[in-house]
Amino acid sequence: MRVLGINAIFHDPAAALVVDGRVVAAAEEERFSRRKHGKRPVPFSAWELPELSAAWCLASAGVGVDDLDAVAYSFDPALCRDPESLGISDPWDWLRVEYASRAPQFLAAALPGLDPAKVRFVPHHVAHAASAGLAAPDAGDDSAVLVLDGRGEVASHLAGRYEDGHLRSLRTQELPHSLGLLYEDLTRHLGFLHSSDEYKVMALASYGRPRHLGLLRDLLRTTDDGGFTVERIDWASLAKAREPDGEMTDDHADLAASVQARLEEVILDLARWLYDASGGASTLAMAGGVALNCVANARIAAEGPYRRVWVQPAAGDSGTALGAALHVARDLGDPSVPMAGADLGRGWSDEELEAELRRAALPYTRPASIAAEAARVLAGNGIAAWYQGRSEYGPRALGHRSLLAHPGDPATTARMNDVKGREQFRPIAPMVRAERAAEIFEGQLPSPYMLFVHQVKPEWRDRIPAVTHVDGTARVQTVSSDTEPLVAELLAEFERLTGLPVVVNTSLNTAGRPMVDTPREAMELFGSAPVELLALGPFAVRRGALGGGR
Repeated sequence: MRVLGINAIFHDPAAALVVDGRVVAAAEEERFSRRKHGKRPVPFSAWELPELSAAWCLASAGVGVDDLDAVAYSFDPALCRDPESLGISDPWDWLRVEYASRAPQFLAAALPGLDPAKVRFVPHHVAHAASAGLAAPDAGDDSAVLVLDGRGEVASHLAGRYEDGHLRSLRTQELPHSLGLLYEDLTRHLGFLHSSDEYKVMALASYGRPRHLGLLRDLLRTTDDGGFTVERIDWASLAKAREPDGEMTDDHADLAASVQARLEEVILDLARWLYDASGGASTLAMAGGVALNCVANARIAAEGPYRRVWVQPAAGDSGTALGAALHVARDLGDPSVPMAGADLGRGWSDEELEAELRRAALPYTRPASIAAEAARVLAGNGIAAWYQGRSEYGPRALGHRSLLAHPGDPATTARMNDVKGREQFRPIAPMVRAERAAEIFEGQLPSPYMLFVHQVKPEWRDRIPAVTHVDGTARVQTVSSDTEPLVAELLAEFERLTGLPVVVNTSLNTAGRPMVDTPREAMELFGSAPVELLALGPFAVRRGALGGGR
């Protein structure tokens, strides 16, 4: 079976292709259009489809439109109800539903030759659930699944269990109660862009005190039946609204800390209820935008009843393209194959990369080992732009489109944030070989997708200050030599040179822009930023060779 998945309804439009139960390609539209998050999450944009990523998914696998057995769209307009009955005050919500109902015709226009009858609507939260429950390492086995986001058709939450590859829904929470919308409102109040900058609020929370936690426990409550209620919160009474780029005060940090703390408590309560309701499933699979909150994920892993917590690396709305495709493929009879990694996007051959370097007239070399070359630059406290293999699906750079640096210099954090044009309170993350991780970090391991925070052991905090956040944590990516041999080689060589088994890893982009995806974009970033080395496949471009310097 060949099923193309499409996410387009809210934000982060994306496409994914599943062939015989295995995901073979997946990418966000932003990597092609170069618009951050693809589009803004407003009803007027609901008609915009991931045309470029969908066309690439098909072309990369040699699948024609006529070869498709189905197209899965991750929203079902038939489930929608009058917004007023849900407590939604958006007067244009009907337009989003109208556009969604016409998705088969829109898709047929975007993919010439597609029979609109092949388009299947998949409920939004079912698509989220499938993206985790059917893609997890034990895909299709018995596992609990928890979905939390801003909203779907009528709900903001789904708790269920996968049994033999089929979802049994145990609880949903209807709107207007929504943890995701609550966090979006806070994001907006703090002067950030909602449906985009929620991770900044999570980082800011580490600098504050949860002094409003008592009030929030009154306003945000779980119910005995696995749901929750969210009462209206007067944000301005707790901290003055901040203008974008305005002063960040202790009041803002304290408010972020309070909401983050209560969010963690509520999610933990929901996870515990689900454990009992699911009959004690050993694995919890998570998806939805709230599942990108790695601090909350770590708390569930540490304090929850599950043996393992697995979070889908594209847990936000982009991941519903994958989930919708997996769900429909399973309905059509294909068993799901576990997701092997997040490197599901575009890649270029060595020959194509070299042709791009020649076209740009950049001086380059082909060292015996690009990993060793990069390790030497990092050991000398240089920054390396690391561009290898296929790009990542989801918001995290995982060693394919990364900026790398030395973790032992306390100035590295400010330096990297300057290079990327980010706020200085933002942390940067470490990557470490999986077999060394437990010596340095405490928490759920392995952690290949950078979706949990870990405590840095006290004896290591002074040795790797650049990746140790103000609260003593780090958002760790563990690297296996089986799945990421080149990155593992780099880490081993860097440790040989420095004695440190950790390297700074952040995304290969600058603030407000999608991650670099093509070789040309990588060269453009290298040309405009104080980066010492561009490791483009097996080729090395050095800053000094361009006649410039830092």
